[in-house]
Amino acid sequence: MARKSRKILEAEPITTVGINTALYIRLSVEDGHGRSNSIENQQLILNDFVCDKPEFNVCGTYIDNGLTGTNFNRPNFQRMLADIESGKVSCVIVKDLSRLGRNAIDTGYYIEQYFVQHKIRFIAVNDNYDTADTNSTRNGIILPLKNMVNEAYALDIGKKIRPAAHQSMLDGDFIGARAPFGYKKSPDNCHKLIVDEETAPIVRQIFEWAASGIGKNTIAVRLNEIGAVTSSVYKSQTSEVEKRYKQNRNWTTFTVGRILRNPVYMGDMVQGKSKTIEHKQQDAPPEEYIVVRDTHEAIVSRELFETANKIRSAVREECKSKTINAYSENIFRGLVFCPHCGKPLHRQRGNIRKDGTGIYRFHCISPSRISKAACIGVSITEQEVIEFVTDALKSKLSVLKEPLPQADKSDSLKRRKSDKQRELNRVQSLIRGLYENLVSKVISNEDYTEFKNGYAAKVSELKAEIDAINSEIEQLEKQQKQAVKTRDNAKLFRESKVLSADLLNSLVERIEISHDHEVNVIFRGKESL
Repeated sequence: MARKSRKILEAEPITTVGINTALYIRLSVEDGHGRSNSIENQQLILNDFVCDKPEFNVCGTYIDNGLTGTNFNRPNFQRMLADIESGKVSCVIVKDLSRLGRNAIDTGYYIEQYFVQHKIRFIAVNDNYDTADTNSTRNGIILPLKNMVNEAYALDIGKKIRPAAHQSMLDGDFIGARAPFGYKKSPDNCHKLIVDEETAPIVRQIFEWAASGIGKNTIAVRLNEIGAVTSSVYKSQTSEVEKRYKQNRNWTTFTVGRILRNPVYMGDMVQGKSKTIEHKQQDAPPEEYIVVRDTHEAIVSRELFETANKIRSAVREECKSKTINAYSENIFRGLVFCPHCGKPLHRQRGNIRKDGTGIYRFHCISPSRISKAACIGVSITEQEVIEFVTDALKSKLSVLKEPLPQADKSDSLKRRKSDKQRELNRVQSLIRGLYENLVSKVISNEDYTEFKNGYAAKVSELKAEIDAINSEIEQLEKQQKQAVKTRDNAKLFRESKVLSADLLNSLVERIEISHDHEVNVIFRGKESL
């Protein structure tokens, strides 16, 4: 489709004596890690440009750091506009057009319409663009072309960042957001790891215990009993970034195992363990890992690392060689909890009978996995749980009459969604034609701003309403499916009096079993027996 020509309003002659000038600087992640667009470099270029031009009176420097150029909702850009409208600023200078913005339509609006309307001289130093220079304003094809290139750059920057990160990994640079436990990032180079003397002794102790034949579970319990700080707690105390993450105050076998198998502790960098395929993060096979040896100071020797892992490997092989009879189905999976510490109860099989079956028990593993003081403990046979829950269900189902959600409510929601979607399409169509109406002088600059803000607000409102309706529809469909499932399972239980995983999950929210075998069944719908 042929593009319509874009008209540029003719600027009135601009006086170049004592111009109150704003220097605008913007930096965001889309600009990569190069120095050319750094705040300091932009400041240097703009200062060099005005230093030998006494006609420019710099009245302010406006900096938006870490904000995208694809929209103009930037605090200091908006502050600069306010100063323009109050008459404090008569000229705006940027390093290049991309610093103003990377949205082709809106960037063109500010340069070709807004600045002209407010008699603002605009200069993009590296692009040799100056609205006071008739050669700049008359060459109408260059400005929109550069703006479209800048917008395309913003969309494509992710493809450029990934190869740079890959090369950094090949060079042995650490590119992770957070240093592994036992290390911290060097204050002089964020891609270099240095030993954290506060937590490195904990890592050394873990390897020494493992090399002496102590198992992961015992190591975790020992760490908890001596009060060794965990990675998440330590980082939340030393980094503002970490405070948003969940803090695990107890060591676990998983955390101990992750430390023991990480080559970073013997001075090697292993990265590239995941990759993006069709916009989804996936684990990479070990042969694709990027391994660079001796990139930083080791916390443990290679001999200690290999000894600890050799013993762990031998334990794994011994466990694999044992013949284990298959476990029966755990129909209570994810439902049984300890009310004292809140942890799920672990299902364990006792002695095997002659027929190959065994006696199963539920017990709390906090005393053996965390510390002896973590919980008073719970232990009960599975058969006892089955008997109690069966009786509770018989009593519950004798009075349970759960009607199905109304089907006509679903139809009503879908009609509302269709109406909102049609309205959204109409408003978006109006937005697409708005800028061309401005350039063609069908509407004024003030009308453009008013209409654009009004349409944008309406689009946000309609999208929020559609999302809310979608959530209602999804929730209603879940309720309908759950109600049908519950009805069918309840009917089956009344006939057979046999518990099943399906029945329990459809009716039961949680089962709590105390130290003295008190069983509390909490049914879905927040009703309890």
